[in-house]
Amino acid sequence: MRENYVEVPLLQQREIEMKVLGPVIRAFAKEFGNKKTYDLVRKTMQEISRSLGKEKALNGGGLENLKEKCISKWNEGGALEVKMKEDLDSVLSFDVTRCEFANLYKELGFGDIGSLISCDRDSAFLEGFDPKLELVREKTLMGGDSLCDFCYRKKG
Repeated sequence: MRENYVEVPLLQQREIEMKVLGPVIRAFAKEFGNKKTYDLVRKTMQEISRSLGKEKALNGGGLENLKEKCISKWNEGGALEVKMKEDLDSVLSFDVTRCEFANLYKELGFGDIGSLISCDRDSAFLEGFDPKLELVREKTLMGGDSLCDFCYRKKG
């Protein structure tokens, strides 16, 4: 980041991104079809996210660093309502019962493609951040479930 830039909370950053990407994604889907467009957007967002996970500013991986440097940033300004289930050396498990990212995308009229910009990139971010960790998640608010069930754990 440039020295004269102000740090923008992630929720605000996603709003800016979606106001540009949402109409572009819709235009491409209309021209080339949903499947082809969504697959390309998903792949591209995952590549971006994987690179973000590798950023030196994160100072390496591990569950503790994930919690301190990443999850805390994702929750800036109370963007998430989190119910902690396990916080151990090998497992970090919690449910998100309110997600302002999902609410934002719905408000902007892009609830149906919000997962392309947010949810679908989570595992790729983790691959870049620490390939010794894995994310297990079966439910998402963005997908219509009552919660997001995050479970980060050491592989093996």
